[in-house]
Amino acid sequence: MERQPFDGIDLRILSELQNDGRIRINELAARVGITAPPCLRRVRALRSSGVIRAVRATLNERMLGYEVTTFVLIQLESQTLSAIEAFEGAVAAVPRFLQCWRISGDADFMLKCVAPDVDDMRQQLLQFASLPNVRKIRSFPVLGVSKDAPLPIPGSPAAPGSAT
Repeated sequence: MERQPFDGIDLRILSELQNDGRIRINELAARVGITAPPCLRRVRALRSSGVIRAVRATLNERMLGYEVTTFVLIQLESQTLSAIEAFEGAVAAVPRFLQCWRISGDADFMLKCVAPDVDDMRQQLLQFASLPNVRKIRSFPVLGVSKDAPLPIPGSPAAPGSAT
């Protein structure tokens, strides 16, 4: 995937959209200092290029009955393409396995999972054991969230290489 050059307006648009994905184009345009038509064109271009992958609400898991969040490290028996694809396919079919990252090191995958309670979390761990090619499972129940920040926008004080 090729990185595109972004000007200051694009970067401000991205920052504003990360803070409020429901912002109206007129308000967004005013905040970034342009009129609505070019702002809409820029937002559409950022979407079509894949820079903006999705706009969605961030929900409170606990208010929806998911009291337990767990990160799970999975080590596979084999790292062949077919073994990896079989595991990824099985994980994709389970809605409460929210995110799955392929990683390097002692584990092959890290997943973020939610469950209504500890007993359901235990059932999920048993479900992992039945997935294709699983060799080792390590789980890390979350006790609390210390930080949940948006992606740093290049050129902002939080971006890599910026002065702190």
